[in-house]
Amino acid sequence: MAEPSKRTIIGTVREYGSRLSRFIRGQVRSDEDAEDILQDVWFQLSRVVDLDAIESISGWLYQVARNRITDVYRKKKEDPMSELMIEGDEGDVSIREILLSDPRTPEDQFFKDVFWEELMRALDELPENQRTVFVQNELEDRTLQEIADETGENLKTIISRKRYAVQHLRKRLQSLYDELDNL
Repeated sequence: MAEPSKRTIIGTVREYGSRLSRFIRGQVRSDEDAEDILQDVWFQLSRVVDLDAIESISGWLYQVARNRITDVYRKKKEDPMSELMIEGDEGDVSIREILLSDPRTPEDQFFKDVFWEELMRALDELPENQRTVFVQNELEDRTLQEIADETGENLKTIISRKRYAVQHLRKRLQSLYDELDNL
């Protein structure tokens, strides 16, 4: 009769740690998020009373990791507009600051008007599905999960569309900043 295996948390971490870490890092945007998720996976594993009761430890670990990745995307209210930055004389300025600020001078109002016009043009260049996701999330303040639920699309699809829209807008609006910076 074969002796039952005695899995340990330390042995499991040693066996699956680096592979699981690489998997998670490939799914999230930052190393910090990946480390937090990995820590949560190990914490969940530490709460399991009988590790031998888990039929497939690798399957269990990856499923917990996937669930945590999904949770992070759901909970994290991304603010890609804040990532759209320009370098100014007084440091970096975010696009959100420009769009929502009260103009103090006629030049500020002019820049804000030009910016809004360029933003609308850049949005018009996007495919309809990317534009819709971006506008609903950023301008109408709806969550990506709400958009996914309403459209019946997968959350990852909605996240991907938003990412493509932000990348396009960064590229398009950076040229505006470069032009205005040279004036």
